[in-house]
Amino acid sequence: MLDIHWLKTFATLAELKHFGKTGQALHMTQPNVSLQIKQLEQATRTRLIERNPVQLTQAGERLLKTAKLVLKELDVCQHDLNAMSDLLQGKLSIAASDIVSRRMLIDPIQKFKQQFPGLDLTLFNTTSSQAANLVRDAKADIGFVIAHKESQQLQFTSLAEVQWWAYGENITEWGERDEIPTLILLGHDTRTRELIDAALPLLKLKKYRVFEVGSVEAQLDWAVAGFGTAIVPDFSVNTKLSETAKVTPLTMFPTTDFGYVVRQNQILSKAAKQLLEWVAKKGNIPLF
Repeated sequence: MLDIHWLKTFATLAELKHFGKTGQALHMTQPNVSLQIKQLEQATRTRLIERNPVQLTQAGERLLKTAKLVLKELDVCQHDLNAMSDLLQGKLSIAASDIVSRRMLIDPIQKFKQQFPGLDLTLFNTTSSQAANLVRDAKADIGFVIAHKESQQLQFTSLAEVQWWAYGENITEWGERDEIPTLILLGHDTRTRELIDAALPLLKLKKYRVFEVGSVEAQLDWAVAGFGTAIVPDFSVNTKLSETAKVTPLTMFPTTDFGYVVRQNQILSKAAKQLLEWVAKKGNIPLF
């Protein structure tokens, strides 16, 4: 019988490829890491790790595939058991972009901490694609995403339709000018950029420059500074910002869904459902 702790140590060592770093990651001494790997090799009757440098043998590669599946399934199972018992002590992890966190999650999370003080809430700052991957890999319980792509492993619940706004000068009027406008957009590694690029021909601009930045906050800041026009989701622009620059709804752009993903057949605790209700109310969104 293989000990689950041996498998976790083995999988961590396979990832970090260093006994000392593995011990630090698992809060163990380096000799204890070596002992667990030795016990695992004795139990499997085969050499799994080559030392100096650390690398997996063929047998180790085979065991790692199963170890990852086992550890992931046990983690998912523990989350479900916690949810079914309405555990008031434990963890709830959320993945969301920075703009979603700041505009939609601050107030709900404050309420959550007051009502469920025994639950440790972790927030991952990610893109929509990364949020979905974290949920799929059981590293996050809930992921807030824009334009979720169909997945058999994830269940998507739409909370609202996102419209696109131009923040800065009215670029819908630029088609009649000879000047070349500057569009402040997110980089190509984001799902938002995929949607914007597909819709840009609808603006009928003769030419335009693209100024790429790494976050919606940066888009808004550069637009306020007069460096161009940002194309952003409607919920990202608050009243205070709109007083400093012109906001133009891009009604010709297709809308997209904003919502959250969980794993297929995942059981949500009462605490998680309550948090989602508060998020829906924050955006005046009917959740059910």
